[in-house]
Amino acid sequence: MGEQTNTLLIRNLIRFLASYSRMKQATSKTEMSRFNISPDEDSPEYSSYQDSKKAPIGSPYDMDAESQNFLPEFHLDKKKYETDYHQGSASFGMSVFNLGNAIMGSGILGLSYAMANTGIALFVILLVAVSIFSLYSVHLLLKTANEGGSLVYEQLGYKAFGMPGKLAASISITMQNIGAMSSYLYIVKYELPIVIQAFMGANNGQWYMNGDCLVILVTIVIILPLSLLKNLGYLGYTSGFSLLCMVFFLIVVIYKKFQIPCPYTEMLLNETVSKIQNTTSVNINTTAVDYDEDVCTPKYFVFNSQTVYAVPILTFAFVCHPAILPMYEELKDRSRRKMQGVANVSFLAMFIMYLLAALFGYLTFNVRVEPELLHTYSRVFKSDVVLLIVRVAVLTAVTLTVPVVLFPIRTSVNQLLCASKDFSWIRHTIITIGLLASTNLLVIFVPTIRDIFGFIGASAAAMLIFILPSAFYLKLVKKEPMKSVQKIGASIFLCSGFFVMFGSLTLITLDWIQ
Repeated sequence: MGEQTNTLLIRNLIRFLASYSRMKQATSKTEMSRFNISPDEDSPEYSSYQDSKKAPIGSPYDMDAESQNFLPEFHLDKKKYETDYHQGSASFGMSVFNLGNAIMGSGILGLSYAMANTGIALFVILLVAVSIFSLYSVHLLLKTANEGGSLVYEQLGYKAFGMPGKLAASISITMQNIGAMSSYLYIVKYELPIVIQAFMGANNGQWYMNGDCLVILVTIVIILPLSLLKNLGYLGYTSGFSLLCMVFFLIVVIYKKFQIPCPYTEMLLNETVSKIQNTTSVNINTTAVDYDEDVCTPKYFVFNSQTVYAVPILTFAFVCHPAILPMYEELKDRSRRKMQGVANVSFLAMFIMYLLAALFGYLTFNVRVEPELLHTYSRVFKSDVVLLIVRVAVLTAVTLTVPVVLFPIRTSVNQLLCASKDFSWIRHTIITIGLLASTNLLVIFVPTIRDIFGFIGASAAAMLIFILPSAFYLKLVKKEPMKSVQKIGASIFLCSGFFVMFGSLTLITLDWIQ
């Protein structure tokens, strides 16, 4: 009887404790609702979720400043965390292709012209310097984004200097990329009619032989659909293809060096090509050097009125910094060290390609090389199958590069006008069409590609490579004192950027006036 009584008391006690626990839980929920506290955030499930998101010590995502993921603020609630920490989808290789394609573009066609007006030795010095400075700028940009807690270029400007900083970043990005797209479409405008003439033997009076009409057609049929893609990672396949086209162009440039004798017999363009030039209103500039000198002897140091364009052409050829942060955001398992590795591989590959293209193009034509290397071959060959294939390859490459370059422009416009709004396909489409339409209008009236290289390289490219990354770094990175080696180096880099920009713009303006 006593055992039954004890068992009954124990059961009643267990029931009482269970009832009391339910009452406390209900009271706790009521109190949390009064203070707007979500019970899910204090629940074991949420705690395990938060713990699963924290990187283990010693992993690539540890809190080490060199390799941590962006925005290491693990106190965010679940919804905001998933928004800010979404994983990218682009692999390391695809990111290398994307960045390489963002670097590579029409600038490679002007490098032989730059070497002809600086000499081999001076050009190599400038090429090494600009490539190293560009990589250092990427390092500053990634570190600043990490410390500033933003993956958007314009937001870094806003956090550093408020609205003036944001406007400076937006305007520089827009200028640089519109200039790049203009140079790409300028090549389409000039080269595509020659390709159509070679394939079809078409009459110059036909509408499809007009360069302006062809630029508009290519924009609507090819460039616009690719530009409407929401994520940049999907363009990796087109980036790889366009890079292969440029590699093929480089191989042909090297091959033609050993096929064209020096001095070569210059063959004037036939009447058809001349009419095409008149139809498309394209002016071809030549160098300012004296053609009476020994055209077969390469020069190592050259100074003339066109030397001033060398540095802007090189900065124009290497600038890709507006695309760094969007590509970082799309990088799978991203870290600052991994993105720096992507930049190192891409810049090294582009450095080698640029050096070979400039050297062999210059050795082929020496002082007679033109601002656009591909057009210079028309002075030797009336028709050549290999060169025709190269033209098609270059046209393909620059056409597929336009969507990659347009991506950061659209991001910049979105951040400037609609930063707080959610993604909208209507706004996305309107901005894309507006940017492409304005670029087409610019291409129709632009007189020469050399002026695009010179002005954009001296202004927007100098801002994006030298001035803005160093200024953001000096302002936002607080853990390093101003007297540290890192801050002193960034200060010197900033001053050199202003020197390059104002010096180049002044000399280019004087050249235009004369």
